[in-house]
Amino acid sequence: MQDKENTRVRYSYGLTSALLVGGAALTLVTGFPAGAQVAQNDEGQMARVVPRAGAPESFADLTAQLQPAVVNISTRQRIQVTSGGNPFAGTPFEGLFGNRGTPAQPQTRQAQSLGSGFIISADGYIVTNNHVIAPQGRGEVEEITVTLSDGTELPATLVGNDASSDLAVLKVERREAFPFVKFGDSSQARVGDWVIAIGNPFALGGTVTSGIVSAVYRNTGSGGAYDRYIQTDASINRGNSGGPLFDMQGNVIGINNAIFSPSGGSVGIGFAIPAEIAAPIVQKLRSGQEIERGYLGIQIQPVAGDLANSLDLPQNRGEFVQSVEPGQAADRAGIRPGDVVTKVNNQDVTSDQTLSFLVANIAPGTRIPIELYREGQRRTVTATVGKRPSDEELAQSQILNGDGSDEADRPAPDANSGEALAQSLGLQVSPLTPRYAQQLGVAADSGGLVILGIDPNSDSGQKGLQRGDIVVTANYRPVNTVADLEGIVSQAKAANRESVLLRIQRRGRPLTYVPIRLR
Repeated sequence: MQDKENTRVRYSYGLTSALLVGGAALTLVTGFPAGAQVAQNDEGQMARVVPRAGAPESFADLTAQLQPAVVNISTRQRIQVTSGGNPFAGTPFEGLFGNRGTPAQPQTRQAQSLGSGFIISADGYIVTNNHVIAPQGRGEVEEITVTLSDGTELPATLVGNDASSDLAVLKVERREAFPFVKFGDSSQARVGDWVIAIGNPFALGGTVTSGIVSAVYRNTGSGGAYDRYIQTDASINRGNSGGPLFDMQGNVIGINNAIFSPSGGSVGIGFAIPAEIAAPIVQKLRSGQEIERGYLGIQIQPVAGDLANSLDLPQNRGEFVQSVEPGQAADRAGIRPGDVVTKVNNQDVTSDQTLSFLVANIAPGTRIPIELYREGQRRTVTATVGKRPSDEELAQSQILNGDGSDEADRPAPDANSGEALAQSLGLQVSPLTPRYAQQLGVAADSGGLVILGIDPNSDSGQKGLQRGDIVVTANYRPVNTVADLEGIVSQAKAANRESVLLRIQRRGRPLTYVPIRLR
């Protein structure tokens, strides 16, 4: 089972993504699919079954009409693995018996994945999650098989897939028309509405679960352009990935995609890709169009917690710009690191409507106004939205997280480093002298304060500051002496702020803003 790790929402329960791979190798835990209507070949010939308002007496009639359009999906994959070599390699016993074993040789093995999907047309187009049909690691999908509700197995071809939204479209063929369902309007869903999910959990085909909408637009904190889900307590388990989440009119309002779980099983917190996001992408994949998304070229984080306090801004309003990619749309528009973006194209940036989501859904080449907050001043810039690179290109462009310095190269603590700062920030600092600059690999005339010591129990220690880091600014003001930083801390306390915003330079990494809580 391959899990998607939620890096920004810190729970003891992780976000377990469903790469619906059961069987021998891949087992993924995912959520619900987009909404559906009545499974039928001629909508006019069959009346919809709509339970009466309130708690329905039964979901049986609705399920009977919808279930024929829900399918099980399995793949056969060929995965490249490395075997052979010294069985004790990498252990203390590596050389104990001489140089035994042959050099490691790449080999292949068979793997399987299992998931769910739903038919959206009488001629056999099927929607599922991309991770249900994507190869595992260095693998290649050799065969995709779709099993209908009556047990019929059909070979499927991949029409199109999109990793960013985790959507894929398949095609199956037969002479008879297929029963199908349709997307509904997920924007009309309300917290508390009844929903049902149909899928293939644990390879138990045709399983139906019910629940309610727990949240309409849930941001899980995992980042990305589509971190916006319908949350439900309808039971979702491994194998549900790519299956539909239906409303009581038989519309697909979500595509099951992921769950929060301590063990991989359902605990009543599942996530579905909303139909309003999925339907346009599915249509483009089905017609062979390229999926283009907007891109600004910035690294961001929510304005929350100590960061919001250090900026004296409301919680969860806007996104903080950590870095700007040279030559990209944000750079050309004049956006700088340290800015807080509050509106994009006249739409507020919030925890439910993130900057990444807003920009990704704007066509490249569009000129848009961007409102931001910079050092106490509000201003508006105009940006021409760029084209978002592929996930692979973005991953390749990321800077590695090593700090590039050895512990022995870091400056030693200094007794004259500011007692007040040790009390307030848990830091011992000193001006960046030429000797320190040489040790740290920066220019001799660089400004800032080098960190010489850290109280591990302070917020500075808890947030990962290290000896040898350089404090470049504090609350956007340059700091070249201990007195500079002490003065800024004193002013923050006088203004009843609980945090100060430090900009940190570390060897091998880009400049980063870190809010530090005062004590």
